[in-house]
Parts: sequence; structure tokens; C-alpha cells
Amino acid sequence: MPHRKKILLLATGGTIASRKSESGLKPGISPQELIAFLPGVEEICDITAVELLNLDSSNMEPAHWKKMAHAIKENYGAYDGFVIAHGTDTMAYTAAALSYMVQNTKKPVVITGSQKPADLEITDAKTNLLDSFRYATDDHSQGVQIVFDGKVIAGTRARKTRSKSYNAFSSMDFPCLAVIQDGSIMRYLPMLPYEEEVSFYEELDENVFLLKMIPGIRPRVLGSIFEQYHCIIVESFGVGGIPRSVSGEFYRLCQQYPDRLVIMATQVAHEGSDMTVYEVGHDIKKHCHFLESYDMTLEAVIAKAMWMLGNYKIAEDNIEEIFYRKINYDVIFGREGR
Repeated sequence: MPHRKKILLLATGGTIASRKSESGLKPGISPQELIAFLPGVEEICDITAVELLNLDSSNMEPAHWKKMAHAIKENYGAYDGFVIAHGTDTMAYTAAALSYMVQNTKKPVVITGSQKPADLEITDAKTNLLDSFRYATDDHSQGVQIVFDGKVIAGTRARKTRSKSYNAFSSMDFPCLAVIQDGSIMRYLPMLPYEEEVSFYEELDENVFLLKMIPGIRPRVLGSIFEQYHCIIVESFGVGGIPRSVSGEFYRLCQQYPDRLVIMATQVAHEGSDMTVYEVGHDIKKHCHFLESYDMTLEAVIAKAMWMLGNYKIAEDNIEEIFYRKINYDVIFGREGR
């Protein structure tokens, strides 16, 4: 007789668990009620439901990621997989963060949610939850993924690209790992077994700042940013570069704060950065030591920076090697593809 899988549902709030109020939707559906909305779910697996958080996901913070990682670690031996019910607005950040905090997990960690609350007659919540439980109980599933609108997306490749439609998430510059249709899982990429044992990390350094370049940006606040934050991620134009309006002060501050981690990224959604193409990018390579995100998603860059700074020391560890180490498909080509 096949082993009947045990799945732990960790509810965190979000639209999927929201009800209407006088001031708009807010979380109010218990995890037990979520399960009660799912026809036939008892045929898929045994579910234990826990309300870990009760938040609109706009209020999600790194401290909450630590709580999720800790809950998975504490219950890892007792369950065959984990489903996290989450709001969509910060789901991609959470999926990326858990990819670094729960590594080499042979037991799947599935993150899902919905664009409409579960208690509505017309909603995507029931399908997304059922698909997530199916995926979490499949013998070939592992790692941290988002399951949403029939797509299985690696935790570091997801981005919310639509604010209202059911197909809210896209896998950025990387194929979906699988699709789920009519209860069947069709895999596009084989899941190679992890050679290393599962590793849990519960430390994060939240002192990460995202600096977005805009036309005409001025250096007024750069000094304060470099003074207060351990990592500055620059979301630049195109393939990357620092515009002349701030470059002088930026270069000076890089020299003044050599212990700051500077990461160059791009605000363009697809195809990544390459700082060697234009003069504005080439110049910063001459004046500053920094890492370049290449084909990583911005969500993954932010989460990986917090994880690295929380667990390694810039002055003592090989931060560059750690940053470009592939974790859950976060780096596709990186430096080698340029």
C-alpha cells in the first residue's frame, strides 16, 4: 500500500484568506476554513493546518521569512511536504528568500495564493490550493517553488507581472518547471536529486537598500544610504551603468565605504545586465568593486544579499563566489554567459 503523504499547511494571510470589510479586503479566513473549501482534498493527502501569520502580504518582512523557515525546520521530520498560503504582492520575494533559507530540501516547499478570496463563488483559490497539494505530494517534487494558475515556477525565477489576472506570475527568462492540468503534473525539467543534505538558515541582514536610477537623479541622499546600509543594490537602466549626474559622488562613496556590498542590477525585466557594453557601465567597473546581477531576478538578488550578509562576512568570506553559486536556478549563465 503506497505511503499516504502528510502535508503541513502554513497560512500567512493574503488575498486567499481575506474577507470583505468596510475598508476593503483583509485576512479573516482560518486555515481550517481554507481546507473546508476544497472538494476532494482528503483524497490527495493528510493535511495539518497552522495559522503562522495573518497579514496582508504588503506587510511581509524578513522577520516573517525567518518564522516560516523556522516552522519548516521544526516540522521537517514529521511531514512529507509543506504548502504556504501567501498573499501575491510579495510572494516572489518570499519564494526567493526561502530558496536561500531552506536549501537542498528533498521535501517540497510550495508557495501559493490567489487573486480572489477563497470564500467567493468564482475564485482561483481552490484550484491553486488543490494543485499545490497535488504537487507537494508527488514523489518527484523537491525544493522551493510557486504553484499558481497551473504553473510551477522555481522560487528564484518568479515575478508578479499582472495585478488582477489569474495568471499573475511569470517565470523570468527561465522555463516553468512543470504545468498542472486536470490534476496531472507535466514536467518540463527533470528534478535531479540533491546530493547534499537539507540546510536551514535563519539569519538575514535587512540592511539592504534598493537604489533605482531615474532620469535626472541627484546625489543628495547617497551619503546617507552608504552610511546606513550594508548593501546597496543599484537598479540601473538597460544593461547597466551609473549616469553622470550621480557617478562622481557614487564613485567617491564606494572608496569611502569599501566594506559596503554594491550590486549592479537592471530595471529591465528580461535578459539581464552586462556592464561592459556602454561607457557608463565600463567606467564604474574601473572605479568601484561591485557584483553584477546578470540574469538573476531582482527579487532573488535582494533575498540573496540579505542571506549572504546574514551568514557570511564580506571581509573574510569569498562573497563573489557565494553570490554566483547557483541555488534553485537563480543563476542561469551569470558571468560565464557574457
